[in-house]
Amino acid sequence: MARSRHPRRRRGAGRSRLLRTVLAVALTTSPLTAIPAVASPAAADASAPEASPDTDLTKARAQWIDRRTVAWKVEPSASNRYALEYAPDGSLAVSEDGKITGDRHLLRLAGVPGGLTAEQRGKWPHLASYAAFTVDPRDAGRVAEAVRGQVIAVERDAAGGLRTTTGVQLPGVLDDLYAPAVKADLGPVWRHGRPTLTLWAPTARKVALDIGGDSVPMRRDDRTGAWSVTGPGSWRGRSYRFQVTVFAPAAGKVVTNAVTDPYGLALTADSARSVLVDLTDSATAPAGWSALRKPKAVRQDRASIYELHVRDFSASDATVPAARRGTYGAFTGDGAGMRELRGLARDGLTHVHLLPAFDFGTVPERRADRKEPACDLAALPPDSAEQQKCVAAVKDSDAFNWGYDPVHYTVPEGSYASDPDGTARTREFRGMVAGLNGAGLRVVMDVVYNHTVAAGQDPKSVLDRIVPGYYQRLLDDGTVATSTCCPGTAPEHAMMGRLVVDSVVTWAKRYKVDGFRFDLMGHHPKANMLAVRKALDELTVERDGVDGRSILLYGEGWDFGEIAGGARFEQATQANMAGTGIGTFNDRLRDAVRGGGPFDEDPRIQGLGSGLAGAPNGSPANGSAAEQRARLLKYGDQIKVGLTGNLKGYRFTDSSGREVTGGQVDYNGSPAGYTAVPGEAVTYVDAHDNETLYDALAYKLPAGTPMGDRVRMQALSLATPMLAQGTAFLHAGSERLRSKSLDRNSYDSGDWFNRLHWDCRQGNGFGAGLPPAADNEPKWVYARPLLTNAGLKPSCADLSAARERTGELLRIRGSSPVFSLGSADEVQRRLSFPLSGTGEVPGVVTMHLDGRGLDPRWRSVTVVFNGTPEPQRQTVAALKGAAVTLHPVQAASTDPVVGRSAFDASTGALTVPGRTVAVFVRS
Repeated sequence: MARSRHPRRRRGAGRSRLLRTVLAVALTTSPLTAIPAVASPAAADASAPEASPDTDLTKARAQWIDRRTVAWKVEPSASNRYALEYAPDGSLAVSEDGKITGDRHLLRLAGVPGGLTAEQRGKWPHLASYAAFTVDPRDAGRVAEAVRGQVIAVERDAAGGLRTTTGVQLPGVLDDLYAPAVKADLGPVWRHGRPTLTLWAPTARKVALDIGGDSVPMRRDDRTGAWSVTGPGSWRGRSYRFQVTVFAPAAGKVVTNAVTDPYGLALTADSARSVLVDLTDSATAPAGWSALRKPKAVRQDRASIYELHVRDFSASDATVPAARRGTYGAFTGDGAGMRELRGLARDGLTHVHLLPAFDFGTVPERRADRKEPACDLAALPPDSAEQQKCVAAVKDSDAFNWGYDPVHYTVPEGSYASDPDGTARTREFRGMVAGLNGAGLRVVMDVVYNHTVAAGQDPKSVLDRIVPGYYQRLLDDGTVATSTCCPGTAPEHAMMGRLVVDSVVTWAKRYKVDGFRFDLMGHHPKANMLAVRKALDELTVERDGVDGRSILLYGEGWDFGEIAGGARFEQATQANMAGTGIGTFNDRLRDAVRGGGPFDEDPRIQGLGSGLAGAPNGSPANGSAAEQRARLLKYGDQIKVGLTGNLKGYRFTDSSGREVTGGQVDYNGSPAGYTAVPGEAVTYVDAHDNETLYDALAYKLPAGTPMGDRVRMQALSLATPMLAQGTAFLHAGSERLRSKSLDRNSYDSGDWFNRLHWDCRQGNGFGAGLPPAADNEPKWVYARPLLTNAGLKPSCADLSAARERTGELLRIRGSSPVFSLGSADEVQRRLSFPLSGTGEVPGVVTMHLDGRGLDPRWRSVTVVFNGTPEPQRQTVAALKGAAVTLHPVQAASTDPVVGRSAFDASTGALTVPGRTVAVFVRS
């Protein structure tokens, strides 16, 4: 989840094992028809010149933005003639001698002086400089007919000579023509025991339902562009597909696509066919589902979230029956992983965040179709390149992928089910939710609506084979945008935006999901995210069985790619989401604690939690001693802002002695503070993206750092999100020093590099071989000596100590309301940094929280983060003469070092050992 300054490197080269194929397909899949229009086709052909270089019909450089208006990046001439030509049979072409051939029909265009209107430019800002043309009113009655075939824009000179032809992008005109579709029923709907299936396919020539071997014609609603059919109750449980006859620019002709239902709710294995089910049917639910009792909801700024991958959770857990390992079923038993989750819940963890568990396209769903590495991976040396080579050899057919490769957004993934055919995946997903709820944890789903695994005519493409060129976001030339790594979607288009909302609501209502984390949320319009929030807020326990207002909503607010800087719409980026209550990931605190950034060529750049304060590792990337001190002070200011929940308006004294706001503290040229309320910050120091915290510290701490100090620095680093305002976010396994053997991008690195061990005797995953070359080879020079360093292999005692420290932090977080103050005003009033200024110690941050009138036990809580190796004395004048003690959780800790923390009432001085976070309470 690195802040995406370089988008394609956000997860290395991408996440999908199909990425190279997908990108190759994307280069040819999104041109929306292309061809010329003339005043009189017959006369024009008679004098047609040789074909112009601008007659590429595989591109779509004109955009039909509403039923009247075409935007086209041409230099309009009063003497030239402009038109749209269309062919219902998709037969338009440009011959070698410059003639347009095929079944040609004409819509005349007239230039619009001054171009697009102000309103149109506001809606289509990336087209503001385009020339505008209006459809001749005499031809307006054929617009709906035109969009159901191949459409091209044509420019001819005064003599009728062909100058330019190009395809035409249709999303705008489709949204205009079929606006009522946003309220139409879509997908399977059951009434009185009979199903009606509805598919939005406004450009299709014909749609039929293939169900149970029968082909059933579907009826088109010309008002909405949707096709429907109602069948008997005996269709329940049958598999089906739609036969969609449509012009496909990727094929350059009219095709009939056999395609699954984008609103479908069940599937056969490997997404081959949809299955007609009713999610209210008891056969699709585990026992007790209707009476499921959930853990108490918490406000977003009180939430603590554990990010977990369904397969990681149990794939290596011998306490889980073999048949259930790596599946939803592992969450319903009493394996070591579930015991760990119950323990974390007792400590105060509130939510488990599951990496994508919808239907994705990069793992064979039948076990018999999968392959595993042929090598004895455990027998190979810890710095060998053989492990990654063996894993890479089967990565396209093994059981592992992160899953950021959507095929169907609203169906559970089949590879995690005991049987990928039919409703087993539905029952077992629901069983997983029930199991986690029973363990005291609410459930967040990681959702990926910003792209699809494929587009165009690829067999895994669903949306683009139904309405070609609509659901995918197209660049100026009509090719599919791939800045997200894969074929991007366009939630700015009405029906894609609606699909996002409908899908989220289905997961909330039918699967009782308690929160949603949006992948690359910055690629969504802010309006789309607000629509999601509104739809969730409208869900009630009485009507829907769900309290929608209690559902968490957060995502990645990175700003990059073709939509960066508001190029197409107001995005759901970090700064733009301020005031919405929707959370965004806080990279500011992460980088200050870890040091550097996720894309550094030298991974040894240090931060407050990785040795920059008093433990230099010798890397020239850290600069001189003076530069290190300056950066450490700057990191300290960024951490202070992070501890407030990254509040834009929070006022405090920075390390230079200036009175500043959070928004005035710099973070790589952007404001460190950007939120309006603390709950809008999701604060973390590691996640599935980039190296785990343990691995980052392995690179950054001096090689000779004792393991005991590594455990302390892990705890110190984790303490920053755990004790900050806002949502605390923890990557699964970080509480027990999880390592991926230095792999920075393990999306396709198999079970081997992604192992999550609950048994300390299995270690933490470090030294499993050099990480996969595709995303890590430049760092091998740093990784090799580390992987053979026996001092980097933690013992059971080390892993237990790390787990205990994390549990203590969770219990401290939940011990007082001062760690979740809720509003910016309360944070400003109660949270302070009393030693901040020119005299502060670099590498030490002291935070004071006033609990008067709020906390029934303590008047105040003071937290000292000491990232230096030496004890530090911090004098807080307000505590002079007070009754201050170490927090009872730490007073009872098995950590002997934190127990040496002390308070001097005569001066108000707090003394904290090196590499320690100490929490003091005032009675």
